Amino acid sequence: MYVLGIETSCDETGVAIYHSEQGLCSHLLYSQVDMHSEYGGVVPELASRDHIRKLVPLIKQCLQESRLTSNDINGVAYTAGPGLMGALLVGAATARSLAWTWQVPALAVHHMEGHLLAPMLEENPPEFPFVALLISGGHTLLVRVEGIGHYQLLGESLDDAAGEAFDKTAKMLGLGYPGGPKLSALAEQGIAKTKFPRPMTDRPGLEFSFSGLKTFTLNAVNASEKTDQDKADVAAAFQQAVAETLSIKCKRALQQTGLKRLVIAGGVSANKQIRACLTEMVAKENAQLYFPRLQFCTDNGAMIAYAGCQRLMAGQQQGLEIHARPRWPISELSGC
Repeated sequence: MYVLGIETSCDETGVAIYHSEQGLCSHLLYSQVDMHSEYGGVVPELASRDHIRKLVPLIKQCLQESRLTSNDINGVAYTAGPGLMGALLVGAATARSLAWTWQVPALAVHHMEGHLLAPMLEENPPEFPFVALLISGGHTLLVRVEGIGHYQLLGESLDDAAGEAFDKTAKMLGLGYPGGPKLSALAEQGIAKTKFPRPMTDRPGLEFSFSGLKTFTLNAVNASEKTDQDKADVAAAFQQAVAETLSIKCKRALQQTGLKRLVIAGGVSANKQIRACLTEMVAKENAQLYFPRLQFCTDNGAMIAYAGCQRLMAGQQQGLEIHARPRWPISELSGC
């Protein structure tokens, strides 16, 4: 089965074709970072318009690179949420229209399920069950995964997500958009001279909260002389605090569930220090760590094509209606 995957949840247009036996055939990604950087963040209306301009040409190019035609496609999967409503509607309407024209089934895919299953695209994918840490600009979740669609939410952020905290801290330091990667680059030049708090690690539970850490960081910035080195040191201390907080919570989740496999996915999972911290933790716990390659950490069409393929092969599909849900709890998903 060849499945076309479409991702347009925010500021990246992703298209991919996945085959149920051959694996990933082709994947393309267009980032809107340069356009949004002028405004210091994502402008939803501009994002939607750019998806309209780029999506169809990317689909045509993806088919060409795969040496396929529309007659070869057996299904279309698209990100239906969560995300920006206008951006989601571009992908959903395009996918539903193509499926109707090509007379193949269409399937609405949960964006975070796509991230959760992204490590399945690697040569050594994790086996079920496992614990998944999903960290992105809008979400920080710990999930027990028994199988595709069988998810138990263990904990989530009560306020800012980890990626959101990175972006807001970057803004405090006067860094441009996208803030997260720029803060991480700056942190490599700094030394964590002050130990920042590891929020909510002194109490039981698997919830996250980064608002207090963000306030502590702001106070540290204001108390410094704001030299380039001061900013780098604050960035290093902040990043270390986030990485160790995530590690402590993941260790607790592994111990509580008794599982020995940990998956990390989502845009923030590309962070080097977070990966290093979690790698050290799982080694001490005699567990295994899985994560997607860097190009599949951020939003992409490959993860949507894969997730859609698994559900389409299980017989799931939608009717002619167009699905788009800006807010969509992952706990509402059904199993295959």
